[in-house]
Amino acid sequence: MNKLEVKEFFDKRAADWDKNMIRSTDKIRSILYIAGVRKGCDVLDVACGTGVLFPDYKDIGVGTLTAIDISAEMIKIAQKKAKDAVCICADAENYDFNRLFDCIVIYDASPHFVDIEMMISRLSGYLKYGGKLTIAHSMGPLDLDRHHSGVRHVSHVALSAEELRDIFSKYLKVAAVISDEDMYQVTGICMSKV
Repeated sequence: MNKLEVKEFFDKRAADWDKNMIRSTDKIRSILYIAGVRKGCDVLDVACGTGVLFPDYKDIGVGTLTAIDISAEMIKIAQKKAKDAVCICADAENYDFNRLFDCIVIYDASPHFVDIEMMISRLSGYLKYGGKLTIAHSMGPLDLDRHHSGVRHVSHVALSAEELRDIFSKYLKVAAVISDEDMYQVTGICMSKV
């Protein structure tokens, strides 16, 4: 998988992304609750796309929102949805955030990362003590793989929740592992003080 191809793929689809999106508010609320997203917390949304979760963060009343995506076209749309958010067009795999967060969320994006373990390792270092990192999808693993089957040039087969849990456990205390027909989520808590 080539990062330039991933960037170009999402740049081309940004304008129609929200129109073509199937959204389940109930699933998203559940994912964010398990992710620890609460009123007043500092959130980092990794691979935020067009800001799909921005209205949910606003409804919850998060303290600060930082969002990053490799696609310039996606970030342009995201920034319009949340003027007070810090929206960054960059590769999250090597960007220095220069601060810590209460919650880091990767939603519907993990198959597009070249090295998911490296990403988990890096991002866990940007969590406050007790902060949570979440990788989640609003579809089950079988649907997730079917969804990405036609775009293997910009995605890989998603790890099972158990494989993801094992990677998380190297860096964080695993707090939740969910994998059923409707949802896929692994959440870990930072137990080391900086």
